[in-house]
Amino acid sequence: MKTIIAEKPSVAREIAGLLGASDKKDGYLTGNGYFVTWAFGHLIGLGMPEDYGISGFDKASLPILPNPFLLTVRKVKKDKGYTADTGALKQLKVIEQLFKQSNSIIVATDAGREGELIFRYIYEYLKCSKPFERLWISSLTEKAIKQGFDNLKDGAAFDGLYQAAQGRSRADWLVGINATQALSIAAGNGIYSLGRVQTPTLALICKRYLDNKNFTVKKYWQIQLTHNKAQVDFKSISATKWDEKQLADDTLKAIQRGAKANVTSAETKSVTEQPPLLFDLTGLQKEANKRLKLSAEATLNIAQSLYEKKFITYPRTGSKYIPEDMWAEIPNLVRALQNREDCKQALTKIKWGRFNKRIVNDLRVTDHHGLLITDKVPSVLNADENKIYNMIALRLLEAISQACVKEITDVSLQVLHYDFTAKGCKIQEAGWRSIKGSFTDDGEEPVQELPELRKGDELAIKEAAVLEKQTKPPVLYTEAGLLSAMETAGKEIENEEERKALKNIGIGTPATRAAIIETLFTRNYIQRDKRSLIPTEKGLQVYGLVKDRKIADVAMTAEWELALQKIENNEADAGTFQKEMETYAKSITDELLQTSIASTNQPKLNCPKCKSQQLIIRDKIVKCPDEACNWVQFRTVCGVQISIENVTSLVNKGKTSLIKGMTSKAGKKFDAYIVLKENAESSFEFEKNKSSKRNGK
Repeated sequence: MKTIIAEKPSVAREIAGLLGASDKKDGYLTGNGYFVTWAFGHLIGLGMPEDYGISGFDKASLPILPNPFLLTVRKVKKDKGYTADTGALKQLKVIEQLFKQSNSIIVATDAGREGELIFRYIYEYLKCSKPFERLWISSLTEKAIKQGFDNLKDGAAFDGLYQAAQGRSRADWLVGINATQALSIAAGNGIYSLGRVQTPTLALICKRYLDNKNFTVKKYWQIQLTHNKAQVDFKSISATKWDEKQLADDTLKAIQRGAKANVTSAETKSVTEQPPLLFDLTGLQKEANKRLKLSAEATLNIAQSLYEKKFITYPRTGSKYIPEDMWAEIPNLVRALQNREDCKQALTKIKWGRFNKRIVNDLRVTDHHGLLITDKVPSVLNADENKIYNMIALRLLEAISQACVKEITDVSLQVLHYDFTAKGCKIQEAGWRSIKGSFTDDGEEPVQELPELRKGDELAIKEAAVLEKQTKPPVLYTEAGLLSAMETAGKEIENEEERKALKNIGIGTPATRAAIIETLFTRNYIQRDKRSLIPTEKGLQVYGLVKDRKIADVAMTAEWELALQKIENNEADAGTFQKEMETYAKSITDELLQTSIASTNQPKLNCPKCKSQQLIIRDKIVKCPDEACNWVQFRTVCGVQISIENVTSLVNKGKTSLIKGMTSKAGKKFDAYIVLKENAESSFEFEKNKSSKRNGK
């Protein structure tokens, strides 16, 4: 018998159905010489400090450097502690029994770093020594699974992948556990969670937020002219930007006295815009955030669902290319879209026999190729699945289309002794841009079409106007912008040699970036303001404490990603990497333990109920330390976080300022004051003396 282990039940059922293992048992399927079972994601993980006999946050125990690292069954929170997940224990026993009854194992967990880790941690925890092979596939179609089983790979070929995954897992433990405990001990006021990737990501958000907030907006003025030649109206703008409106107005008056515009130069060049490559996961998440306002995590979940329904290939990919041997499949995928209403218009623009092979590059395909549709085309999807599927399908059509050729014209004009410029664009070959019919990128203004202009031409001025403009602060990050910053973190590095070494190396991986962003939300470090990501009070406080520390260093985190890639490719030693991480964990622990946190951060407030105790203020709750009193006020009310100022006002004055944008259980937005009643319970008070009995806790 052979045991096949998948990452989740749905994938196991697909494989079992193809192999004729149709006999259902508790925790597995069997038949035709196979047991087909599954994990539920990470069944086994690294032990926590308690597993090493270290309880609580103890300065004397830091840094904690496990040797060896212990593996434990996944734990869930229960009461005030953690206990082994009963579902994980039960499934692990099933897997253990099947391994014992088998001659060999076929690993069918997701074909990537985390999928490899899920299996290897189970294999190691169970002290299994049975030989294993690897099923390495990029889609769950019947054809792909059959081809995968015809080409099973020796499990040892993925040792580098496992060592990189294990190295990442241990590095996150060493940094996360030690840094979190060290800063929390130094703070003495709640838990300050830090992490190898989450903290540099938080630093990116906070720095951008503060740069935006502290930016001084300056006004300036330019003059815009309207001209006409050969029945074509077009505009030019002054090269000068005046700091004073009066100077611009004076110039305008001079121009309006009948001045002419003289063309001093007119240069036309042909610009070729190559089509975009296929989506990798980060690219898809960025596009979905821009166009559909979907979070990175929501996009990943939708893509995963489409993958499991066999409509697209493996989504957690970091590549935008396909290997040469897949090129022959592309015409079939395009033909498959002919029955899809959403793609019919785009398909009329495709030039058969002239497909662009730019996406073919064997050297640029990593664990998986770029995101593709499969030949199984969906007929019924939910609204978001439909939009994400169309994005992937239309990107394929764009990628195999010809380049877009534009004629760009730059014109310089002189009016009196002032310089003006005009820019024009003419589409010569629409190419890939005809697929969606969009000829400019997001955020770009459409460029005007110019008449034929030559040096020496004299143009009348139809209209002239002063435009008031202002300098723009750095834009706050959206999730799309943050994903870009994480993807290209190396670009921010000032040292040129380091920047070159880390070119195209980001922080996190396509598969983990969504989870990192969600962790920052969970920790209450960031929140959404419409589409922007902004730090909370706690997020800014943490940033203030660590911004100059090693743990917030984006460059260092990018270097680790590079090191992990080298381990994966068997170009670097995992043991050396772990020693470096241990040294780093020691240094950040020492650094953070010396951090002084001003006690003035929090006001001293007396409990409004018992009147005798000083309130404990945390980021999620404010509470009385006396269990007999047990007064508590949650900091998040109906989706809005209550500021320290409002907590102070509530406790001292019995009423907050007007809190806007709260959301009721029915999903409706409302504004209200939070007030304390006579028994110190909180409730809402509405404007115009409207009141509610709803509890504000």
